[in-house]
Amino acid sequence: MTDNKEETIVALATPNGIGAIGVIRLSGPDAITIAQRVWKGKDLTKQASHTLHFGRIVDGDIELDEVVASLFVAPRSYTRENVVEISCHGSNYIIESIIKLLIKNGARAAKAGEFTLRAFLNGQLDLSQAEAVADLIASNSKASQQIALQQLRGGFSNQLQQLREQLVQFASLIELELDFAEEDVEFANRDQLKKLTHEITRVIGSLIQSFELGNAIKNGVNTVIAGRPNAGKSTLLNALLNEERAIVSHIPGTTRDTIEEVLNIQGINFRLIDTAGIREATDTIEQIGVQRTMEKISQSALLIYVYDAEQITLANLNSDIESLQKPGITMLLVANKADLLNQEQLLALPHTDKAIIVSAKEKRHIDKLKNKIYTAAIKEQLSGHETLVTNIRHLEALQKTEEALIRVLSGIDTVTSDFLSMDIKQALHYLGEITGVVTTDDLLENIFSKFCIGK
Repeated sequence: MTDNKEETIVALATPNGIGAIGVIRLSGPDAITIAQRVWKGKDLTKQASHTLHFGRIVDGDIELDEVVASLFVAPRSYTRENVVEISCHGSNYIIESIIKLLIKNGARAAKAGEFTLRAFLNGQLDLSQAEAVADLIASNSKASQQIALQQLRGGFSNQLQQLREQLVQFASLIELELDFAEEDVEFANRDQLKKLTHEITRVIGSLIQSFELGNAIKNGVNTVIAGRPNAGKSTLLNALLNEERAIVSHIPGTTRDTIEEVLNIQGINFRLIDTAGIREATDTIEQIGVQRTMEKISQSALLIYVYDAEQITLANLNSDIESLQKPGITMLLVANKADLLNQEQLLALPHTDKAIIVSAKEKRHIDKLKNKIYTAAIKEQLSGHETLVTNIRHLEALQKTEEALIRVLSGIDTVTSDFLSMDIKQALHYLGEITGVVTTDDLLENIFSKFCIGK
């Protein structure tokens, strides 16, 4: 993605559609001058940064609107350029008229993500912080908002920068060794390099492992509710959501297709999927439903297996658990219809940290089930201070960094300095890709084209 920073760009910064106000953003060297050309009020070119001014937008003798202009003089702005934000009334006609007028007076319509791209190119944000802007806009839970905000403030970037600086020091010493190759001089202490590489590999490995949790927080946790027909799966879904979302009937096989809803538990979104009962299908439609159930289970991170605690036999229960348990999928056992059981029957049910007894019909122990769902998926309490990887691009770069560092460790005592230098440079390259020290036009195009126009 190329960007001519000599041009001044303009776009609507608020969502499209009629509202109380619309905010039109100008950024570039001529932002204040262009705004002044269509402005009736105080001379904007003579006003201080971070000030608000009431005035009118005029096209010759035609007044378009009464507005408030916010001034941000370079470098004290989001893009480190001159920025003017015009708050006008939220009429589509007014907004379009003002933008067209600004373009006629020297601005250019901004491309997707171009304001944030300029912030990156001008050193206001690094690349991972710029991506956090998009994550913050798209956040749909408290946890995803907190992670995006932490990354926007540079928590992830600072950690990577510290690792990179330590590697750069050793890389420089090894490069120096290459200059004195004929004298067989060793400037980089191999024991210190080994210790540092081990430490950096440990940190990188921890960041890689955090992706599972980070991705779950960012995108939600795929959670399948499965079990035999008439176990009460749909009743349980309704109880968890506290609304009548699924059709409930005593007739086995009522649910023929999957039903998907989102449940927020302690700031984490769980994508609940109610599925068709697992049994030998009696018709083609039910057979398709059972197949989809098995597909959804294989794609899930969390499986809530619901069974009729009054009717199921221990042999059938164990058989179901064995057939449904898959690697990488956490299973919760939910014994339903506790309202129909006596004390002796209740005591005979499985009692583990992954099992719970409920009555979906009477909404008994539903809050306890929600806590178990949260604990099973998250596995640990979020501190709010730890660094979590949420971006697949960052994950892939970290994995490549780890591979390069493993090569450094395996050859540190055996290979020559030139090969050692190549592996360290590879690790530095992949770390640099995350924060934008190393970039290509294709990479920037891929990242910023996914932003909204006004950001």
